[in-house]
Amino acid sequence: MPEEYVADLSVRMGLYRRIGALANQAEIDSFAAELVDRFGKMPPEAEFLLNTVALKLLCRAAGVDRIDAGEKAVVLSLHDNKFARPEKLIAWLQKNAPLVRLRPDHRVIVQRVWTDERQRLSGVTSIVSSLAKLAA
Repeated sequence: MPEEYVADLSVRMGLYRRIGALANQAEIDSFAAELVDRFGKMPPEAEFLLNTVALKLLCRAAGVDRIDAGEKAVVLSLHDNKFARPEKLIAWLQKNAPLVRLRPDHRVIVQRVWTDERQRLSGVTSIVSSLAKLAA
């Protein structure tokens, strides 16, 4: 959170603690609405932070431990190299081949080109959201 958005350090720290406790998208949306009510229109840094928190929650649901997102691809590491519904993952991989594949080390590679960080975050969120739906 930029200091220009939330000037008081103790208030900013309290907001960070609350962000760490957000458990689902509804809570994130409610928190975002509260920020706008209290401090005005959110700056891009605050939006990026909340989008990152949403991605983290999707990662938990999808069983994704790590994301390495570059300009041309994203590599997803699965928790304990396992997926909750492997048959659905395999069908998704086959449907999206050759742009999506599973490496021998059980990491999922998705080839996509993103021109900036916002597109990359949005694209990765979409991919992980798809995996979370498959894992449910």
